[in-house]
Amino acid sequence: MKKLLLIIPVFFIIQGNAQTIIKQDAAIKQMVDEVSSKNIEAIVRKLVSFKTRHTLSDTTSATEGSGAARDWIKAEYQRYAKESGGRMTVQFDTFTQPKSERVDKAVHLKNVLAILKGTDLKDTRIYIVSGHYDSRVTDVMNPNAVEPGANDDASGTAVSMELARVMAKRSFPATIIFMSVVGEEQGLYGSTNVAKRAKAENWNIDAMLNNDIVGNTHGMETDLKDNRSVRVFSEGVPSTAAGNQKEIASLIALGGENDSPSRELARYVKEIGERYVDQLDVKLIYRRDRYLRGGDHVSFLLQGFTAVRFTEMNEDFTRQHQDIRSENAVDYGDLPDFVDYNYVQKVARMNLSVLANLASAPAEPQNVGIVTSALTNKTTLKWEAPKTGKKPAGYYVLMRETISPYWEKKYFVTDLTATLAYSKDNYLFAVQSVDADGHESLSVFPKPMR
Repeated sequence: MKKLLLIIPVFFIIQGNAQTIIKQDAAIKQMVDEVSSKNIEAIVRKLVSFKTRHTLSDTTSATEGSGAARDWIKAEYQRYAKESGGRMTVQFDTFTQPKSERVDKAVHLKNVLAILKGTDLKDTRIYIVSGHYDSRVTDVMNPNAVEPGANDDASGTAVSMELARVMAKRSFPATIIFMSVVGEEQGLYGSTNVAKRAKAENWNIDAMLNNDIVGNTHGMETDLKDNRSVRVFSEGVPSTAAGNQKEIASLIALGGENDSPSRELARYVKEIGERYVDQLDVKLIYRRDRYLRGGDHVSFLLQGFTAVRFTEMNEDFTRQHQDIRSENAVDYGDLPDFVDYNYVQKVARMNLSVLANLASAPAEPQNVGIVTSALTNKTTLKWEAPKTGKKPAGYYVLMRETISPYWEKKYFVTDLTATLAYSKDNYLFAVQSVDADGHESLSVFPKPMR
């Protein structure tokens, strides 16, 4: 069996006695380099200029309120789409949100979606990158205050928009959706509508990346500045497993509670993001979101899709959900001058490298399993080739110790089975597809098979 060994996150392959550095895809690296901090800053400041983007704010003015903001976002996406050769289309996702705890009357809301259609008609995979364009101040029901929302979440919206600008000029086998949603502060309403629509229409969403509060590099309680770390939140036990005793029992029996699809996506983000972005430390946070808090990726998790959240390492809560004021020599308010645009650029580049690599890769292997027909200290895995899209050049069998957060070894095979001299009792395994250019799919955690 031909074998490759990769120690993550140091990007070297050991094959036989030869050592080779893993190569970046030149086309992806060029896109990464094109992501501009100046463009990101311009987007954030333009969004702030609408004074308020509160979900319940005015929708008739051309210069103020959420209506003006969403119209401008759509127009910008349409401008980027002109570079796509007709492959990118832009649409409002419109819905009516009934009266609820944070919505005082039924209101018509609009998300903005820029859809870059994949070139492979047989490849139905969809990848989503999103930020929310609504904002708020201290009183979540006040739609008329000055609510700049520069970091929360013009920063995440700017990530989605800047990636659309750069990637619209390129083509990928799979489809990418660049999304700006409304209603996050009122109750994840915009993302919930898209996620439910995706479920009802059978969208094949392979991964959803949510960027929310990705622009601050100063810790609130200390003078610590961290402009290289970004948190990736990922759930362990899938949200859809709640109440499913059979699925929970399987996770307990297999020790798979740390290998949900979202955890595999988080590990993928760390490997690929650090491969392409200098001075970046991707921190895996083993929670669905921050303590007792939630974001737009949760809407997709609840519909059974794979999703993670990106957030700055150290939040400054004087900049979040605050009326603009000065109090006890402390300035409050989510203003654009306090955003670190070089840091947002770094986060955007991480997002781009992940999206481009996934959308270029073959689809995941199917029906991945560990053979349990005999008692043995070796481990045999079997799987099937992807049903759609391009044929993989081969597969990586991934392995790590049960206490390790990252995949530690990669074995390359061209067959649909592999036997390793390591016990399934002592190690965890997964399998991912890879093409001839080194683009890897997400990894699939195996189930027992006879």
